[in-house]
Amino acid sequence: MPKLLSRDLHPNLKRYPERILQFGGGNFLRGFVDWVVDVLNAETDFGSGIVIVKATPGVYDDLDAQDCLFTTYLHGVQDGAFVEETRLISAVNRAVYPYQDFDAYLALARQPELRFIFSNTTESGIVFSADDRPADEPPATFPAKLTRFLHERYLHFAGAPARGCIIIPTELIVDNATRLREIILKYASLWKLEKGFADWITQHNLFCNTLVDRIVSGYPEADAERLFTALGYQDRLLAAGEIYHSWIIEAPSTLLDEFPVDRTKTALNVQVVDDAAPYRTVKVRLLNGAHTSLTPLGILLGIESVREAMEREALASFLADLIFQEVIPSVAEIPPKQLEAFARDVFDRFRNPHIHHRLLTIALNSSSKVKERILPSLLGYLETRGELPERLVIAFAAFIRLYQGEWRGAPIPLKDDPDALSWFKAQWAEAESTEDLVQRVLSNAALWECDLSAVPGLAPAVSACLRAIEAGELLALIERRTAE
Repeated sequence: MPKLLSRDLHPNLKRYPERILQFGGGNFLRGFVDWVVDVLNAETDFGSGIVIVKATPGVYDDLDAQDCLFTTYLHGVQDGAFVEETRLISAVNRAVYPYQDFDAYLALARQPELRFIFSNTTESGIVFSADDRPADEPPATFPAKLTRFLHERYLHFAGAPARGCIIIPTELIVDNATRLREIILKYASLWKLEKGFADWITQHNLFCNTLVDRIVSGYPEADAERLFTALGYQDRLLAAGEIYHSWIIEAPSTLLDEFPVDRTKTALNVQVVDDAAPYRTVKVRLLNGAHTSLTPLGILLGIESVREAMEREALASFLADLIFQEVIPSVAEIPPKQLEAFARDVFDRFRNPHIHHRLLTIALNSSSKVKERILPSLLGYLETRGELPERLVIAFAAFIRLYQGEWRGAPIPLKDDPDALSWFKAQWAEAESTEDLVQRVLSNAALWECDLSAVPGLAPAVSACLRAIEAGELLALIERRTAE
């Protein structure tokens, strides 16, 4: 077996100045953001090294063991042919652990060359907590950690405009950077920080809303040995993903002067745009909406991955009808032909035989995903057509059933906000009937940002689907809607 990947095996790899702070070191950041940075370093004068900050307790043992090197393995269909490529990513210099060494974390803020901040702390990462305090080492939430970092930078450089940062979060929430900036300013007020700090944040730091798209499925167990032999080393952080990628960055065009994604030989699908909203609508409602609709259905049917779901004829047809007959008609602001073309690409990607995208991975933080990805289509269809979209209602009912937390006597290892999980568990335990349960869930305006129990016909429709699911008739529900 080849040796473990390390810089000793690749002594000529160049280290670049640490111009990027990255919160998180998971599969997506490594397989997408770090891959883009590595391409920029190789093909332009970007010349930027990354410092990864672990935003949660613990350390990245494998990352440290491999001297922060790792490999991406990308594959997919291009122009009708299967394409695969590997790339040794050397853009990451080191990892810093605030929970082990908070001083080292703050020291990063005093590095004059640091310019960019990237993050991916999941959909629940960009949150405010009044419990965070400036004396915490570190504060619990990611925005509070970032506030401490930026305040240290502001103090050290006496508010110099040139020491502001370009902050590009990739969390899958609407207006992610705007939300992050709002929370930072909220902490500045709560902690009674200098007024000049808030002014520096708003005037001299660029917060860029983003939309990202690449499936990074993680370690490719089935292909690992073959790849290790070809590469000549073992890589515990080998990250498999699809060739397809898209990164929409809402920012002034001058960003390209510093982040030259338009000047690479590799065709990067990274766009700097004035308004990301139309791109977001298409992606969230179609691609993400398809994922979030499919996930509870597939898990309850005993299916492990998106690819396996696409191999089930009834489920694949049901999902296609859900997108083409219910979601696309609900999106009034985008031309249907544009939506249909995007949807066809989505299903081609879902059928990629070399992507093993686990449904339980997609299920992460599903309570917020349903609100953002399914409900706008459900309510939009009702407004446009004057009736409920039956397939989206089934998917919504399957989500409620999934969040009981067990299925056929076995626990479902859900990962979500602990308060959300405990709330759903309590509703299932306390409800006196299916109708009572559905009424409780729909009327939680804090969760859905509206009272869904007021939507005409929704409560009885969801209740009927939920009873059918409980009776073991989910597949029959799907097959009937497919046959229509």
